[in-house]
Amino acid sequence: MFNATYAASAQLRDTVAIVLAGGKGKRLKHLTHNRAKPGIPFGGKYRIIDFTLSNCINSGIRRVDVLTQYKACDLVFHLQRAWGHMRWELGEYVGIVPAQQQKGDDWYKGTADAVFQNLDLLRRQGCKHVLILGGDHIYKMDYSLMLAEHVRRGAELTVATICSDVERAKSFGVCQINEAQRITAFEEKPASPFLIPGDDEHALCSMGIYIFDIDVLERMLITDANNESSKHDFGYDIIPEAIKHHNVYAYVFNSVSDGIQHYWKDVGNLDEYYQANMDLVSVSPELNLYDERWPIFTCQEQLPGAKFVFDDEGCRGEAVDSVVSAGCIISGAQVKNSLLFSRVRVEKRSQLDGCILLPSVNVGRDCKIKGAILAEGCQVPSGTVIGYDPVQDQKKYCVSDKGILLITPEMLTGKPEALQSSLNNHLNTTWLASSQLTH
Repeated sequence: MFNATYAASAQLRDTVAIVLAGGKGKRLKHLTHNRAKPGIPFGGKYRIIDFTLSNCINSGIRRVDVLTQYKACDLVFHLQRAWGHMRWELGEYVGIVPAQQQKGDDWYKGTADAVFQNLDLLRRQGCKHVLILGGDHIYKMDYSLMLAEHVRRGAELTVATICSDVERAKSFGVCQINEAQRITAFEEKPASPFLIPGDDEHALCSMGIYIFDIDVLERMLITDANNESSKHDFGYDIIPEAIKHHNVYAYVFNSVSDGIQHYWKDVGNLDEYYQANMDLVSVSPELNLYDERWPIFTCQEQLPGAKFVFDDEGCRGEAVDSVVSAGCIISGAQVKNSLLFSRVRVEKRSQLDGCILLPSVNVGRDCKIKGAILAEGCQVPSGTVIGYDPVQDQKKYCVSDKGILLITPEMLTGKPEALQSSLNNHLNTTWLASSQLTH
């Protein structure tokens, strides 16, 4: 028992995690106009990247480098405040690694190129294994179990996978495996995905989580960098090439019984982002944020508790089937089936139904809003009605494929500078505010 525990601990110490956090997230529309996707608020007080980083800490992986690129200012501020507490002298840290054009004049040309341009950083770490992660998914996962399987099998590359229906699999990398779960073929975003043997409805999809032996990773990235026809992407280039020459295995995430809730969700577009947030307001949410065994860490401002005022007929401050964060005031308004981030204020006789309000949103009196995401800093004028007239909503707001509305400050005012001004004010407030690590 002691030897097994020591070996597992040594494996974790010999592993460095690389979090790819430079993506644009174009399908999230206006939510990523001024920040990288991993820095988008989620779940009332978190950022998307907090889930990946919390998984690392909870799994015992304490050396983490976050590679940033696209509009990283807000993300960097968050990482400094929320994750700057790690003790470097104890060999643990969450490091921020900006894109630096380390290999010529180009910025990162793909996921593989992002790691290639930071190979010198990995060499200095003296690690045996590299855990490569995306910073833009919402999930809980114990990486230590995947690492143990990687070592036990003698794998040189292990790809974390999850079962998905065939239609959805077309948006991911899809694996074909044999009886020993060795990957025999891999295709990124296939028109006709490989099916799981004996199952005509599901495919085995990559989660964008990989464990490499460092020497294999280094050789493959150097070779790929010299290939002018490559997209320099793990899914399109590195994994298919690795299958030809190395021991590559699948780690099937939702088949593992480890006592930790199995949850993984891509929030790549507005509908997925909306649904993942709304999942949290259900009576028994699919994603359990109340599990003390697997806390999700972040930082938050020092704000007073949520406040509900007035108890008059037609002007009662209440929230039903909703999540209401610190610093909110529900002033004689009705909030139903909604999620409110910090510092939201909803004034008298207003009604919210099925809404997500990001930080610092103010809703005036006598408003009715349904099925909408209100971006940071929105100031909704009194008497505004949103979500009840599809024709008018289409003219004014961003509408998702499933009819979810995204409203930004400039959409409400008609002034393009309104969004940037509200974000700047929010950054100044949160940067100066006292904060603490919490879960």
